[in-house]
Amino acid sequence: MTGLTLIANPAHDPHSHPHDHPHSHPHGHDSDVHPTETVLFEQSLLAHNDLLAARNRGWLEGRGIRALNVMSSPGSGKTTLLVRTLTECALTEFALTASGGRMPFAVVEGDQETSIDADRIRATGVPVVQVNTGAGCHLDADMLRHALDTLDPDPGCTVLIENVGNLVCPALFDLGEAAKVVIVSVTEGDDKPRKYPHMFAAADLVVINKSDLLPYVEFDVERCASQARQLNPNVDVLVVSATTGAGLDGWYHWLTRPSGAIRGDATRGEANPGDTDAHYYTHY
Repeated sequence: MTGLTLIANPAHDPHSHPHDHPHSHPHGHDSDVHPTETVLFEQSLLAHNDLLAARNRGWLEGRGIRALNVMSSPGSGKTTLLVRTLTECALTEFALTASGGRMPFAVVEGDQETSIDADRIRATGVPVVQVNTGAGCHLDADMLRHALDTLDPDPGCTVLIENVGNLVCPALFDLGEAAKVVIVSVTEGDDKPRKYPHMFAAADLVVINKSDLLPYVEFDVERCASQARQLNPNVDVLVVSATTGAGLDGWYHWLTRPSGAIRGDATRGEANPGDTDAHYYTHY
């Protein structure tokens, strides 16, 4: 199966309805709920999600499947990076695993509407499932569970999960992934880690994309990387261009590292910019 669209039911998600109007009137779902009760509800929601995520993680690990949760703002180049990765890894040495076999991929695409990104992935020949969240602003563990049931990924493969474009909500919801990848483009500004600390603190890898545009925008790579490392001293940082291919060797090497070596909470030594196993890669 190379493609299927799942329509998620966001009714359980407190973020699932628009808030474009002033809050001068009570909402039916919270007019009688005190702030303490609201906090308890959100804690219960996250605890339930964490339980489902733990089940997903056990299911994935039992089959030797590594899932990567790829998150970013809209327009950062997530899909472009994934399409290029899937295309090039099928043709190059980076598709080889440590055992010498090919590294198979599968993809879960998350968006509020349409299958535009899934169609781009499908064109590479890689199995993909589209999850449309409706008004929901993120994937959750239950959505991933249903997506995996439909996708039925091969044992030993890598599942790339492209989350809904958002630097807030996805940071809070564990999916059961092996690692979290956050992509930020140079056109967004170098202050994103300071503005969205929860996302960058949770990241195992930060990919600074669109490096080919650095001569034309005000973006300090070192400042952005430093802010990310202040939030998570063990985070890896890559500087790439998904359009030109600059720096992608480091990304492909990162993908082929053992699961225990891609976690941002792993203990690693000081970075050496030329070292592909380093904790901060510079490719620009």
